[in-house]
Amino acid sequence: MSLSIYRASIPVLVRGLKNLSHLLTKGEAYAAAKGLPASALIEASLAPDMYNLARQVQLASDSAKGCGARLAGIENPSFADTETTFADLQARIEKTVAFLQSITEAQLDGADTRQVTMKLRSGEKHFVGADYLFNFVLPNFYFHVTTAYDILRHKGVELGKPDYLGAY
Repeated sequence: MSLSIYRASIPVLVRGLKNLSHLLTKGEAYAAAKGLPASALIEASLAPDMYNLARQVQLASDSAKGCGARLAGIENPSFADTETTFADLQARIEKTVAFLQSITEAQLDGADTRQVTMKLRSGEKHFVGADYLFNFVLPNFYFHVTTAYDILRHKGVELGKPDYLGAY
């Protein structure tokens, strides 16, 4: 069985988002147990010039839903980036997962060679589907999931590698 672009993208991104949801659940429980306002974690970042936890979750979501949409050749849903609570962040993850799970394998047939154009601040970037997935989306997605993990860990949330990797 060869590796399909669907199998290399949609289930992988869904799993990463579900693991991110688990990290947020542990972060919320930690804040409650320590008597911290949720904002102490949600607004935290690793360095002054880095995005906070909420933005890391938003960007992981954007990477995942954008990937699914671009590879399927469908409209990329727009989310408002207004999440300020753990419940808001969890809802965004749930919406993203639901969108990804609505994409069928048939929609990604031929996506490995589909032309993908992204509008970035620096201008348009053009990819072939497989290069877009493996060289742009997955590194970007995991950067933001990892940074969210790192922010929570840095703030004292008891997380380990099994929390990041999830069940497999």
